[in-house]
Amino acid sequence: MNLDKENLKKIRGLILFTIVVLIVLWKYSLVLDALAFVLRIVFPFLLGGAIAFILNVPMHFLEKTLFYNKKGKVWVQRLARPLSLVLTILFVLGVISLVIFVVVPKLGSTVISLGTTIQDFVPKMQHWVEELFDNNKEIVSLVNDVQIDWDKLLNGIMEFFKNGAGSVLGSTFTVAKSIVSGVTTFVIAFVFACYILLQKERLNIQIRKIMYAYMKKDLVKKVLDVCSLTYKTFSSFLTGQCVEAVILGTMFVIAMSVFRLPYALLVGVLIAFTALIPIFGAFIGCFVGAFLILMVAPMKALMFVIMFLVLQQIEGNLIYPKVVGSSVGLPSIWVLAAVSIGGSLMGVVGMLVFIPVVSVLYTLLRNNVYGRLANKGFSVDNDSGDLRLRKENTGNEN
Repeated sequence: MNLDKENLKKIRGLILFTIVVLIVLWKYSLVLDALAFVLRIVFPFLLGGAIAFILNVPMHFLEKTLFYNKKGKVWVQRLARPLSLVLTILFVLGVISLVIFVVVPKLGSTVISLGTTIQDFVPKMQHWVEELFDNNKEIVSLVNDVQIDWDKLLNGIMEFFKNGAGSVLGSTFTVAKSIVSGVTTFVIAFVFACYILLQKERLNIQIRKIMYAYMKKDLVKKVLDVCSLTYKTFSSFLTGQCVEAVILGTMFVIAMSVFRLPYALLVGVLIAFTALIPIFGAFIGCFVGAFLILMVAPMKALMFVIMFLVLQQIEGNLIYPKVVGSSVGLPSIWVLAAVSIGGSLMGVVGMLVFIPVVSVLYTLLRNNVYGRLANKGFSVDNDSGDLRLRKENTGNEN
């Protein structure tokens, strides 16, 4: 082996990398603590970047729609970015206000009225069970014997106040401290997100300068291509998911109003928000809606479940793959796989993140496979996906 400067540099780098790996494996607990400490410091800025990414989608749309045809006016161009940001923030606050002042009070009054509704519902349920199991006396007696031991419940409450008051007080201070810390983190993240959105072009140029200064040109081009694909995929998924949720919620409001089912607006808005969770989110709204309707009219609850299954089939087979699946360039089977894997690893956040992540990986892998096939003389039909050997290479093979 020729020990020139280039080889010696590679050997030193390999030795240094080996030492770092051994230290990480030996003192992994300290490394994890250090990473957690660094994450706590940079978390507000990571959260601000995520907020900026989400707000950039409607802000970019407003900026292009409202100010695209007014390039000649300098003052309009100067105000285009801040005005678009303000309108986006007002839109988001309007949606949040709709939930807080329309959906939450309605849901709260419904929950409060459930006490009286359940008291009326339990005797009806007992009578229905008696008629259903008229010939089975054991089941009837079991239903009639359903009672609540109020003395035991009261003693448990008194025991809680005797022994648990101190822990509750301590927990109150802990919760208050967490709330203050969370509000502070969110304020820092929101201000940082506004700075990113107002100066995103300048930040883009600065990042490109740093990359070209410390990285090779080919590597920079590949990284920028992946970043561009990632941004396009995530923004398309976010837009498609929101459109799909609005369509599904509107379908439920209209269908429930036609069939005169109770809580049409409440259930429709609830399903629209839970539908932001890919594929499985609407079932959460279905469970809550069926429970609310069950307390009022059991037969209408059954009608609601049947209607939900029908609308869910229409949404799952026609709307979702077309609106969301095509927007991220991912086949329906991989959308389901991404949701399942993301949900098992990271819960609801994993469901939202894994679809665009898998879409990016799928696109990169597909482009790499097609490139390798092209180098070997194969071509892929865009319509059927069939693999074909190009004619100009068939005659050269011996």
